[in-house]
Parts: sequence; structure tokens; C-alpha cells
Amino acid sequence: MKVMIVFALALVALAAAAPVEPEPPKIVRSEFNQEPDGAYNFGFETENGINRQENGQLKEALDEENKPHTVVVVRGSYTYTDKDGKVETVNYFADETGFHAEGDSIPKGPARR
Repeated sequence: MKVMIVFALALVALAAAAPVEPEPPKIVRSEFNQEPDGAYNFGFETENGINRQENGQLKEALDEENKPHTVVVVRGSYTYTDKDGKVETVNYFADETGFHAEGDSIPKGPARR
């Protein structure tokens, strides 16, 4: 009987010591607009200060064979607080040349000549 009680208490202690997943932050603002031509914009903000804004516009571009095609040009930013309490903002854009991001938390490559 004593073994059962000790075993039950051990299970209770183990369950109490298990890590508890924090609840994800709540969204306090969210918007999304889609235009008939394919353009869009959206944004959201969470209760812990994460903020993201983005918009996209259609653009005609030339491919490798100089043939026209439509691409989506995306511009946006996001802000968050890092583990040290510093507010970080990243601004970005993406187009036919690729994805480009700037911010203090983005590593800088060597300068091009």
C-alpha cells in the first residue's frame, strides 16, 4: 500500500513539474484588403507588441528571355521585441530581383564595389 501511495505522489510531482506552454499572444488588430487587380494590403498587431504591415502590387517585368510577365512587388515591415527587450524593426521588399530585408537584426554582407 505504501508503494502505491509513493508512486501516486511521484506521478503528481512529475505532472506538477512538467513545463507549461505559454498561451500565444492575442491578436488585437487585424485587417486584410484584396483588390480586383490582385493588389493587397494587410496588417496585424498582437498584445505583446508584434506588428506587421505588408502591401503587394502587380507589375510587368521581363524574364531572362526578355518576355513580359506579371510579378507581385511586396513591401512591408515587422516589429518585435527581442529576448533582451530591444524593439527590432525589419523593413523588406521583394520583386523580380528577390527578397531584400534591412534592420539592425539582419546581418550585413560585405560591401559591393
